[in-house]
Amino acid sequence: MLRPDCHYRDVAWRLLCGWNDQFLYSRKIRVFDYARFAEPLRDRIRARAQEVCAEAGIEIEHINKPHIRKEGVVAKVLSRRGDHAGLVHVISAMEACHSYKPWHDKASGRTFLKPDSGKCLHYYFCFIDEKLGLCYLRVPTWCPFRLQFYCNGHLRLNRPSGSNIAQKPSRPFGFRSRVF
Repeated sequence: MLRPDCHYRDVAWRLLCGWNDQFLYSRKIRVFDYARFAEPLRDRIRARAQEVCAEAGIEIEHINKPHIRKEGVVAKVLSRRGDHAGLVHVISAMEACHSYKPWHDKASGRTFLKPDSGKCLHYYFCFIDEKLGLCYLRVPTWCPFRLQFYCNGHLRLNRPSGSNIAQKPSRPFGFRSRVF
């Protein structure tokens, strides 16, 4: 149920590809070679994140302590940088992620990918969009690359037409509680 006092957020999840055993079979990749298949993709994501940051003139900040709030880090960067549109900051953190593990069922003789979980490096690309305001894109570095996009709808709804989109909400992402 929607309540007017809640901080709503639009979260879109998307699997980039159908990472499953059929996907691998169709490309003649053995299920037990899943990790070897995924490693170059991970490396390409890391390299592209570095390139994006170099082009924007910013550094990736790694946060490895749970008590450090990503919202606070971004708020500090915004206070120095200003609130103009563009890439604000990139944060990396080791977090839980969805994955698969190769599995062979001896009873059926079938080999397949079994859903699993683990930890992988995630990048948070925090940026200000002219229409949406402060947003982030969370990019994991391991298959199946489940993206998370967030934009603070309150910022867009609360601004008068023609005003600066990046006006600062009471909390950097409008979170009532810890979300990242």
